Amino acid sequence: MDTSLSERGAGVKSLAAPLLEVRNVAKWFGKGERRILALDRVNLVIRPGEFVVLLGPSGCGKSTLLRIITGLAQPSEGEVLYRGERLRGVNPHATIVFQSFALYPWLTVQGNVEAALKARGIPAEERRARALALIDKVGLDGFENAYPRELSGGMRQKVGFARAMAVEPELLCLDEPFSALDVLSAESLRGELMELWTAKAIPTQAILMVTHNIEEAVFMADRIVVMDKDPGHVVAELEVTLPHPRSRKDVHFIHMVDQVYATIAGKTQPEEVEMGSAPGEPGKTEMLPHAPLGALAGLLEVIASAGGRADLYVLGEELVMNLDELLPVIEAAERLGFAQVDRGDIVITPLGESFAEAGILARKEIFRQRIRRVPVIRWIYTTLEQAEGHRLPEEVFLRALEEDFTEDEAKRQLDTAISWGRYAELFAFDDNADELFLEETVPVASNPAPGG
Repeated sequence: MDTSLSERGAGVKSLAAPLLEVRNVAKWFGKGERRILALDRVNLVIRPGEFVVLLGPSGCGKSTLLRIITGLAQPSEGEVLYRGERLRGVNPHATIVFQSFALYPWLTVQGNVEAALKARGIPAEERRARALALIDKVGLDGFENAYPRELSGGMRQKVGFARAMAVEPELLCLDEPFSALDVLSAESLRGELMELWTAKAIPTQAILMVTHNIEEAVFMADRIVVMDKDPGHVVAELEVTLPHPRSRKDVHFIHMVDQVYATIAGKTQPEEVEMGSAPGEPGKTEMLPHAPLGALAGLLEVIASAGGRADLYVLGEELVMNLDELLPVIEAAERLGFAQVDRGDIVITPLGESFAEAGILARKEIFRQRIRRVPVIRWIYTTLEQAEGHRLPEEVFLRALEEDFTEDEAKRQLDTAISWGRYAELFAFDDNADELFLEETVPVASNPAPGG
């Protein structure tokens, strides 16, 4: 009978000395006034025998935290302890598997696995023996002399796992290792990794994995550390006590997934809290959710057709949307007053129901009235309204947004705002001049048609 991770560590995990401790870690990017806080006072403990998952939306600092734990990045504040000693530089007891495979294309499967051992100064004969044993263990026996280009995505990632495990790390770190794979390959590799871990077929003391896939987290984890963004911080820690192997159809599995969805989605706050503020205003500039408007309309239609209320877990499955795809759409629905979230369910509001049932022009009008209340949209509109000719270079808005966001995120924020403004016919963007302008102002054509 397979032993669950919880059973495997029962009675010892709570008493065992921590393998790793993260104490009040913060991470800043940039300098001076444009310094951006990516992680804020993060605390985490990992003990031997644990499979821990960092779960949260993109931009919450999961991968940054993982790099700090492995020593590939240094914290701006706080400290990381490994077996009670402060970590300085690269963690020699940890290794990391990335989502992009990161194999040497000029080396064979065996050569890639041996590369990790060669870097540790392992003699050639021992390298060969250990590499072949691991290649067999991950199910690639017979492919020792194949090159990465000859392998499928799942097989390439198996090589990545073998190479990481070759150095027998005490802490195995996984940075979304299945996200670049097709659904079937990912499912197969998850099962194989869990088989190795629960059977203690690898010498690893603990596994720490980053993901934004809730089902994946519940399927594999002993404990789920839920993170949120802006800045990245820990929201909650949830124990998963389900025995292995786990079934997605099991009622307890479904309940656990539902609980995680409820923790991440939280509860809709009052409008003034949801809206936040805009650049130049007191308070924190609230990030616009990067939600495609077609997806927003589709979400509201689905909820309306389901009687006005839907379970987030069931909704995600029906729409075939992962956390990073579904959350921004839900956030947009909340921000605009079209829906409310509570205890893992999403409920459509009367305004959202009107939007879902309205025709094209009526939807535009409802949307126009609602986004005028969004601080960033209001700020852009007012700024253009006061400008000469009701036009301004995008650089004006980017510089202001960069006071609160990174350069890349400021550009994404402005792109989302322009998309929303265009749909509502409030303001638009002139690609030729790189300028925003009010929709009431007809832009001058840079290259008028002959005879125009």
